[in-house]
Amino acid sequence: MSGILLLTRTEINRLRRNRRYLIFTTALPVVLYLLWSKAGKSAYGVDFAAYYMVAMATFGAFAGALNGNAIRISEERKVGWIRQLRLTPLPASGYVVAKILTAMATTLVSIVIVMLVGRFYGGVHLALWQWFVVAAIVWLGSTIFAALAVAIGYRYPPDQAQPITLFVYLVFTILGGVWFPLTGALGNIGKATPTYEAIRISTDVIGNVSVPGYLILGLFVWLAVFAALATLSVRSMAETV
Repeated sequence: MSGILLLTRTEINRLRRNRRYLIFTTALPVVLYLLWSKAGKSAYGVDFAAYYMVAMATFGAFAGALNGNAIRISEERKVGWIRQLRLTPLPASGYVVAKILTAMATTLVSIVIVMLVGRFYGGVHLALWQWFVVAAIVWLGSTIFAALAVAIGYRYPPDQAQPITLFVYLVFTILGGVWFPLTGALGNIGKATPTYEAIRISTDVIGNVSVPGYLILGLFVWLAVFAALATLSVRSMAETV
């Protein structure tokens, strides 16, 4: 376990020096919130500033968990870094666990910053318990994509992992209502995405309305699917040393 935590700390320190990662996971969501949080009156039954706070927190965490991991894992596998780790006492699953823990740690920072901006710039006022619940929902709902990042990064080389990650990113952000709430046919399709489920659960909590059980179940189903894909990728592409 100490080896996993050491690798996790090393990964976090690497990301702290990665300006592009920080821009897309923290700076960009904040800038978008400052620009568009007052562009509407309401969405999903709550004030638009509250909805957009949740959406941008989801965006930052989602981008960090998926984009920040998939391509990096693919590149590290190509250059043999994963093979090198197999020569250490680190458990076979240690690399994957460390990546997921790193995503969970770094995305939490993005969520907190966006929510602070929502409170002091957007004028979002919530009870203390609501702040914690919304942050937890967005955090858990978004970091399930860390498992999908492992699946993509392990299975595909960098030149394929990048467009695949971009495609997945665009599908889940657009259909999930991250950029703006969707209605009509696309809105109905988007209701099945984990990004929509995380945002809608959060806005229901903010609006003090009952959260449908199928939304919570949906997040766990997506988590199970992504975890299964990650497991299959790691097993099928396992390297021997």
